[in-house]
Amino acid sequence: MSAAVYPQQLGMLIDGAWHFAGSRQTQPVVNPATEEILAQLPLATDADLDAALAAAQRAFGAWSMVSPWERARIMLKAADLIAARKPDIARMLTLENGKPLTDALGELDRVIETIVWCAEEGKRVYGRVMAPRSPGVSERTIKRPAGPVAAFAPWNFPAFLVTRKLAAALAAGCPVVVKPAEETPAACIEVVRAFQDAGVPAGVIGLVFGVPAHVSRRLIESPVIRKVSFTGSVPVGKLLCGMAGEQLKAVTMELGGHSPVLVFDDVDVQRVVKACVSFKFRNAGQVCLSPNRFFVHERIYDQFVAEFVRAAQEIRVGDGLDPSTQMGPLNNARRLAAAEAFVADAHSRDARVLTGGHRIGKRGYFYAPTVLAQLEPQASILHEEPFCPVVPVMPFATLDEAVAQANNVDFGLAAYAFTGSIRTASHLTEAFEAGWIGINGFTPSLADAPIGGLKQSGVGYEGGPEGLDAYLHTKYVSQACPL
Repeated sequence: MSAAVYPQQLGMLIDGAWHFAGSRQTQPVVNPATEEILAQLPLATDADLDAALAAAQRAFGAWSMVSPWERARIMLKAADLIAARKPDIARMLTLENGKPLTDALGELDRVIETIVWCAEEGKRVYGRVMAPRSPGVSERTIKRPAGPVAAFAPWNFPAFLVTRKLAAALAAGCPVVVKPAEETPAACIEVVRAFQDAGVPAGVIGLVFGVPAHVSRRLIESPVIRKVSFTGSVPVGKLLCGMAGEQLKAVTMELGGHSPVLVFDDVDVQRVVKACVSFKFRNAGQVCLSPNRFFVHERIYDQFVAEFVRAAQEIRVGDGLDPSTQMGPLNNARRLAAAEAFVADAHSRDARVLTGGHRIGKRGYFYAPTVLAQLEPQASILHEEPFCPVVPVMPFATLDEAVAQANNVDFGLAAYAFTGSIRTASHLTEAFEAGWIGINGFTPSLADAPIGGLKQSGVGYEGGPEGLDAYLHTKYVSQACPL
């Protein structure tokens, strides 16, 4: 498959019109498997950003008054268009992100599911009727759109994470100015194009790219924006929270994770290893929900490690467009350097590299699936989100020890455990300091399930009714009979 399927002209959507490079500054979009330049991406000027904001402000009054049934009709049409265009969009996604084509197709399935679910859930934005305190007085609450939204999404699941924000905001009646990651623009452009082709009015969706710090500040500081939604790293999330906090704007922040996995000695080791290896090396470990720190009961530790290493060595790493590929490259040179740094730090502390620990080839950002053992507690990979295919595996002796190690980080996005004991599973459900918990299995983000982290892993929720509610505000109404 050649890069010919990738669009040679990338654009931004502002007030219903597509804007291309022209005299704007551009940034190359790089294929992480080959390091070849796919296209040049235009970067928004201040005038572009101001035009997108003004369009969102104009659109808010009309879109917020559109019936939820009509909004749903448009959104469901967009989902149908994405389904029809899925093969081409998936190839674009693989070319710019690196993930295997089968994974890109799976991501688009989740895009479609999310749009359909939000479209239908938007019809069920209910308030409540309260018991009146006085005769002749009715008391109730109603939910209404929060207002224009500034949304920021990363490159690891670009189509899905942009859609999760767009679909919830549109279903709630909010216009959105969205800035996806500059590394992966084409798939996001095609998602937005489907909404436009489905009939979303001009100004309801603005799509811009640019220097992240500049774009985020200009959007968040604008009085037009009433709500900020961001998915990404903790440091950037803190920065954007600070900007929004200066003006008391509502935020949703789905930030980083450093998920523990506890494996007890009452499980089928081979089956657990198979599940862990599959989920850990998904998208080359570049997943917020990725299992990152493995704690295995000492009685099965050696067996688990041997099986895990064997399975990691069997993973076929290569170009995502190759049907035999199971794991593609890292998305960019920054992540490749990070993987190398984590392994170098662990090695300097006398950790054992059981497999991997090196770049594959000299072209493309490929890194071998890596397993580390005998780590010192100070090893950087035990405290920083790795976002790469490097796995530390450590033994534990008791349940209390395992829980203490699992919770011994500033993150609290997800946590996992494998056990045959209902008592242990119930205990961990309460003891884990995380918002997304998996017992005896892994589950990716779902349209109808809320995801939100504890500690420094986030503020608020995305997905589920909770995620839709984030784009609404509640009004209390007391109405008495005429005097």
